Amino acid sequence: MTDDVTPQETGRRAGFCVLRQLTKRSQFLETAKGVRAHKPCLSLQRRDRRDGDAAIGIGFTVTKKEGNAVARNRIRRRFRAAAAAVLPEAGAAGADYVIVGRQAALAAPFPSLLADLKEALAEAGRRAAKGAKAAPRPPAPLTDSHGPSDA
Repeated sequence: MTDDVTPQETGRRAGFCVLRQLTKRSQFLETAKGVRAHKPCLSLQRRDRRDGDAAIGIGFTVTKKEGNAVARNRIRRRFRAAAAAVLPEAGAAGADYVIVGRQAALAAPFPSLLADLKEALAEAGRRAAKGAKAAPRPPAPLTDSHGPSDA
């Protein structure tokens, strides 16, 4: 008695996608060099990895200016749930995303949070398709700490 085992379909055709958590600082820094999309509740950063891996990388960050640890953790939890619901359909395979949470995400209704995330993913996708790069940071102004010179 032999079982005729056929490999199961994986990936989007099977109805799911692989989400991989970004954990290293270097991954966050590389993603920050990609395209960005801003919404009231979040800022989204996207980078195409181009490594042949179809997994979607996702990272979350909330700065201390957004509130105390309880508030920041709640924002991260809300975005973790939103990303799990939205990224399989709206995310690009082989891309890394970083969601930078804002304090407005605490009071926003969850459907509004989902809508903001979908819009940000679509906007970042359009910018990535155009080949947009992150805006260069302006150079630091040159200041002379000794005042004007009389040379």
